[in-house]
Amino acid sequence: MTLVVHALVPRGPARDCLTLEVVAARVGLHPVLIARFVEFGLVEPAERTGEAMHFDATCLPRLQAIVRLRRDLGVNLPGVAVILDLVERLEALQHELERARRERR
Repeated sequence: MTLVVHALVPRGPARDCLTLEVVAARVGLHPVLIARFVEFGLVEPAERTGEAMHFDATCLPRLQAIVRLRRDLGVNLPGVAVILDLVERLEALQHELERARRERR
């Protein structure tokens, strides 16, 4: 696996990307495990350059949720994928319901 020396890769004025190694350190996982999560489709890198992956900081809460599901509940990767998908759908429905309520007022 290629190591990228710098921690932040400029991505424009409003967004910076973190290297795989920085993301791994922030969530307390080995970079290879995060790469496995990418292969399994649980997280998506913002950019790939050869072997190097860069992530938007918004992936950190998702990775923390994956860690909690696996560590605290013993959920396997397919189970994690299903749970995260259901949570995302539930959140989208909640936002849609809130928007509809606001529009009725």
